[in-house]
Amino acid sequence: MQATENANLNFLQQELRVITQLGLGVLLLGFGLFSVAEDWQLAGLWLFRASLIWAYVCLCAWRRLPLNRASLDAPLYGSFGWGNRLTILRGGCIALTGGFLFMQQTLASYLCLPALFYTLAAILDRLDGFAARRNGQVSLLGNELDISFDALGLVIAPLLVIGLGKLHISYLLLSMAYYVYRWGLQRRSLRGLPLHALPANPLRRTLAGFQMAFVAVALWPLLDPKLSTIAGIAFMLPVLFGFAADWWVVCGALTPQIYQNLAEWSERYFQPGLRILLALLLFLLMRDAIDAADKLLVFGLPLGATLVLLGLAGRLGALIVIVLLGWHYPPASNPVLSYLLIFAASWILLLGTGRYSLYSWGDDWIQLYDGS
Repeated sequence: MQATENANLNFLQQELRVITQLGLGVLLLGFGLFSVAEDWQLAGLWLFRASLIWAYVCLCAWRRLPLNRASLDAPLYGSFGWGNRLTILRGGCIALTGGFLFMQQTLASYLCLPALFYTLAAILDRLDGFAARRNGQVSLLGNELDISFDALGLVIAPLLVIGLGKLHISYLLLSMAYYVYRWGLQRRSLRGLPLHALPANPLRRTLAGFQMAFVAVALWPLLDPKLSTIAGIAFMLPVLFGFAADWWVVCGALTPQIYQNLAEWSERYFQPGLRILLALLLFLLMRDAIDAADKLLVFGLPLGATLVLLGLAGRLGALIVIVLLGWHYPPASNPVLSYLLIFAASWILLLGTGRYSLYSWGDDWIQLYDGS
């Protein structure tokens, strides 16, 4: 049994070495293309930063190789499987994105390549779990790497978006939250303090996925910076609240029952209240600041508000409102109304429409573990 375990670990180490070398080859190829397109010195800086992040990605995988098993008492898999390979590929896309940190934002390559690489990383975040479940090789390693690379991407990509002036610097509080939370867990463990188990909450995964998607969209020149800046704060706050609530549960300051009561209160009152608030704010804003000659806004915004108010594919309606405001941001004749509208639409997109919804289209897909 131990001999098989050691043999499988050796196979995994060999496979990771090959993956590491392939990644370095891609980085060197990128360096060559970047040198031709821009400048070899800039290409060297890109290669240096991207290589450091790629080294971190590979180190994360190397340290966690013994976790490449279905459970702690299950045998070690003899290969990564396609799920973990895609997760490491996602880490590679984040490394390619991170190579552009602190570079000149006037570069032609800066305008699209980071957005492309991080968008691929966000897509792979959905596909790696699907591949693992379809191939029957779900592992503790995949779960650990998935969380680690989510956190890494939500440090690197927001720094790029902040550099573009499309996110407020306060969004870095979200980037830091995961690492502060993990540090707190380790500190409590070292001090011998109790760590209470967290209750299941599918919203954690949903919020993390929406953050990646939002930051990926913000990297592209699609949304008005005024909207993306406010929406970034709106997207950040529920995640920070979630980390705080989870920490209180872990520390024992919040019981699982109270934790569940908060979720039920949001479902029954807070989310339906947001739907009414969004419709009211949009009515006031359209009278005050929306150009009546803009037919897309005149028809699209009421459509989105109706879907939200009825709870009929409400998340889609909230997305319609955010996208239309992002393309045609209204004048700041009453900025408080527009800010509140962005907050309401963002929170409905993240949390859903709650009770009294006619048809929560899309909610099942958002919470679904593809391939299960």
